[in-house]
Amino acid sequence: MLITKLELLHFRNHQKNEVEWAPHLNVITGPNGAGKTSLIDAIHYLCMSRSFVSTSDMYVIYQGESYFMLKGNFEGEIRSEFEVSCTYSRGEGKKIFVNDGPLDRLSDLIGMVPVVVLSPDDKKLTLEGPAERRSFLDSFISQISSAYLRDLLDYRRIRKQRNTLLQNYSSNPQMLEMYLDPWDHQLVETGSRIVAKRFEVLEKFKEYLAKDYAMISGMNLTTDLEYQTFCEATTNPKEIEESYRELLKENHEKEVEREQTLIGPHRDEIVFYLGDFELRRFGSQGQHRLFALSLKLAQLHYYSDELDDLPIFMLDDVFGDLDLSKTEILLKALQQHKGQTFITAANPIPFENYVHFDGDRNRFYTVNEGVIKTKT
Repeated sequence: MLITKLELLHFRNHQKNEVEWAPHLNVITGPNGAGKTSLIDAIHYLCMSRSFVSTSDMYVIYQGESYFMLKGNFEGEIRSEFEVSCTYSRGEGKKIFVNDGPLDRLSDLIGMVPVVVLSPDDKKLTLEGPAERRSFLDSFISQISSAYLRDLLDYRRIRKQRNTLLQNYSSNPQMLEMYLDPWDHQLVETGSRIVAKRFEVLEKFKEYLAKDYAMISGMNLTTDLEYQTFCEATTNPKEIEESYRELLKENHEKEVEREQTLIGPHRDEIVFYLGDFELRRFGSQGQHRLFALSLKLAQLHYYSDELDDLPIFMLDDVFGDLDLSKTEILLKALQQHKGQTFITAANPIPFENYVHFDGDRNRFYTVNEGVIKTKT
């Protein structure tokens, strides 16, 4: 899958811009605040319906305007050519269109254009709490399984309703039990499918992670990960359901006391290991950076093997933290990958030493004060 053309209107520091992309490597350089990240964030919007930088759509509107519009032309194996556009205005919210037809749900966009993003914020994956790793895993699987995404959205709705019941009827045990029963049934079935799918994907993902860490680090340290959930994980949801029901019964009083759902995949954890030690607790800053990079390379290669269309890969300002040997290894890996890649860099390294910019397959862009130029 690749994007051939991007149009931006009132998006971040781009008042109005249009750019055509090369099918393989696209390197974008320029000073900080020039609009480099905005370009790839716009592509992310058209793939995932949201920003990978901002927490709210209203923060990406060009100063003084009330709306933004994005439009991208895509090509792939499943869909030969199609157009995706995104509009957001204060008061009306966000809308996504595919070939001018509106999507009923924003979630319908997920997986249509698979995308992997590597940014400086990815250090949170290994340094911060379980929520960061669950979010990474959910986004990862949702792009390759629409059934998983549906289960995830249903589970959040079920848990929210169940928490409301625990809060409203905690003082009336009989009414609470009567109301909880149908929601417990849905919670167990949906949650068990989520756990089974997470376990299945992570078991396979381990192999990609080990291979990519060895490649990028050049070290003999082995990588591993442990999926921690409320029961013994398996790929069979029915086997999980039995344990799930029992644990709900055992923790019923605690849930009533705390007025919230305590058992389920919303509390899962993924523990990363490097050699014999837990990365989060004992890893150095350099090891955390290389591990995060390996996670995203592993995601890229996993998608490449599993999907009919190659994913779009975006690297936002990551080369500044790499020494020359790691830079060379990464650029060689990106050239070998057949999919489309975007690289932003504030302080351009000598990319020309590793990449041949012919204008057709690979292109070099400069951005300054919202103005985009193709460098020749």
